[in-house]
Amino acid sequence: MTDETAADRSQAVPAPLCSPASRGFVLHERLQADTIPIGRLALSRLLLMNDATYPWLILVPQRPDVHEIIDLDAADRATLMEEIVEISRALAAMLHPDKLNVAAIGNLVPQLHVHVVARFRSDPVWPAPIWGRTPPRPYSPAAGAEMRAQLSRHLPSVLPAD
Repeated sequence: MTDETAADRSQAVPAPLCSPASRGFVLHERLQADTIPIGRLALSRLLLMNDATYPWLILVPQRPDVHEIIDLDAADRATLMEEIVEISRALAAMLHPDKLNVAAIGNLVPQLHVHVVARFRSDPVWPAPIWGRTPPRPYSPAAGAEMRAQLSRHLPSVLPAD
């Protein structure tokens, strides 16, 4: 047996899948119904909105009873911002959109979640907001799998979905 320090062990062993802060977290049923799970980041679950009309990712901080960004502690707010940047950069590298829209609205789903949407001048409602404008066009199984594969290549820090 070797004399490894706690720091050595923390670098060698991946972070636990369920941190103490995330205990009690349950994904809102509407998000479960409307999305394809992609994986987990340090703070958030990463979901793909099941609407192939718009490349649309959603980050959901894995904290129970959080409705607003201001409900997160300072460390979690900083982590969420870094995750938004990471997801935005991945979409930009993958798709070269004309604009990235980032929003935390939550009028229908009170659980804190952040939308990151790649927008194109060629999309059906440009430049208007996307919400409620066109019926969702679900991904085919092959297209959903391809999007997950592309995201995996551009987001190496994402752990597999539950």
